[in-house]
Amino acid sequence: MIKRIRILTCLLAGFLLAFATVRAQEIDVLIRDAEQMEATLKEKEAFRLFKEVLKKQPVHAYALTKCSELSSRIGHREKDNRVRDEYYQAAAIYARTALKYFPQDDEAHVAMAIALGRTALTKSGKEKIAQVKEIRQHAETALRLNPRNFKAWHIIGKWHFEVSSLNMMEKAAIKVFYGGLPQSSVKSSIEAYEKARAINPNFMLNYLELAKALKKDGEKQKAISMLQTIQGMPIHTEDDPRIRQEAADLLNRWD
Repeated sequence: MIKRIRILTCLLAGFLLAFATVRAQEIDVLIRDAEQMEATLKEKEAFRLFKEVLKKQPVHAYALTKCSELSSRIGHREKDNRVRDEYYQAAAIYARTALKYFPQDDEAHVAMAIALGRTALTKSGKEKIAQVKEIRQHAETALRLNPRNFKAWHIIGKWHFEVSSLNMMEKAAIKVFYGGLPQSSVKSSIEAYEKARAINPNFMLNYLELAKALKKDGEKQKAISMLQTIQGMPIHTEDDPRIRQEAADLLNRWD
């Protein structure tokens, strides 16, 4: 009897190992296909494939963060506000789930910061200010975990630019009613964008936002140089054609 139990136990262990191996292989194929779809500017199809990964393995750090990031990007392009908000809500849920199981994952914090940045645009008042604070917290946490996370540096740059662009009355109101925000400046924005550029010189959006910050800081020729650089950069995301066009429009206005 004992010998039979041992045999059955070995057979079950072998079956479970084989099943896990097949499942892992299926997930690897799905991820490879999803990355290929994203690389060929088919982000909705990439999103669908990453969701298939989560059906097979609900707690998968990479798939959760990619689903969040893609939801934020796809939602930003939606014309229908209801559909847009559904994508933004999904982005926050995916990121929150990733943070629950992988709190030390820098990409999970970046995904949460991006999701909050998107939804903050649809909020107002105290809720918006609370999200602005949280965006910086997640970006800074991502950088503590991985100082070379270029997306986190870009988010910090955007945070400094937007907060420093508030007028005196808005800043005073924030200080009185919401406790204020950390110090910000255009120069700090430029420094953060430059760090992102040094880590990843192919991130087109960073050049556009850096150009805007340089222009605001009185560095018009440097700003124009950034916009010109964009025109010769390869397309990597579905947003890049729009970014290139916006850069071209700014060139016509600034040059």
